[in-house]
Amino acid sequence: MSAGGDARAQRPDAAAGPILEVSGAALHRGDRELWSGLDLTVNAGEFIAVLGPSGSGKTTLLRSILGLQPLSAGTIRVGGEPVRRGNPRIGYIPQQRTLAPDTSMRARDLVALGVQGSRFGLPIPHRGDRARVDGLLESVGAAHYADRRVGLLSGGEQQRLRVGQALADEPSLLLCDEPLSNLDLANQLAITDIIDRQRRDREAAVLFVTHDINPILGRVDRILYIAGGRFLLGTPDEVLQTRVLTDLYGTPVFVLRAGDRLVVVGVPDAEPHHIHEDDEHDHGGTA
Repeated sequence: MSAGGDARAQRPDAAAGPILEVSGAALHRGDRELWSGLDLTVNAGEFIAVLGPSGSGKTTLLRSILGLQPLSAGTIRVGGEPVRRGNPRIGYIPQQRTLAPDTSMRARDLVALGVQGSRFGLPIPHRGDRARVDGLLESVGAAHYADRRVGLLSGGEQQRLRVGQALADEPSLLLCDEPLSNLDLANQLAITDIIDRQRRDREAAVLFVTHDINPILGRVDRILYIAGGRFLLGTPDEVLQTRVLTDLYGTPVFVLRAGDRLVVVGVPDAEPHHIHEDDEHDHGGTA
């Protein structure tokens, strides 16, 4: 486990090189340092959960990897190349937000934006696009409502479409920004299954910001826990301990087990929760 330092994954299948390399990264918001000295190497097929309280900079980390938020120090490389906007190697899955009932776009139209969205100018259908869209709809279990208006779909159905969008370019890195928020347990498990299948079938690396570790706990290889300008990086068993989180927060924090769920109690400025730390959701600006 790393505390404010480097923790490199040692995977035998990483011969092709890491998918994501974050080196000496620091980020400030005004006069406040969100984190610094962050080193993170993610290899093909790894599933990394990112946890931390509100304002710790979890969403901002994803924005930096997407090339939308410059670092205060350090570097980020994806597939051995510097970060840039619109990188097709990266798929991005946002938090679920229900679309208005009067939205006229069909389900297949929403997924098609992922297929055609990297092209300059207006999206123009190309030969093979429909087959690609149909394949994506099938892969996320949305084929049976492909021609329904998205505004009439449930939150879980809409979120499947956003996952389909993110998978359009067969990305090697999936950035997931609380994709399970506002979904019921059944849909949380369904969305997690789709993301995990992409990880297993295509060796995509996954960086998964979440306020509840429980739906993904059995799939996670490592946890990056950010709090109070510090961070920890290690396996779930290493990080999710009373002693470890107490040291990170500098105040008593307790990790309890309730059945098959973990509950963290005593996090500053938060109610008792299931590893439940709402992050900053200004998706149009910095985290």
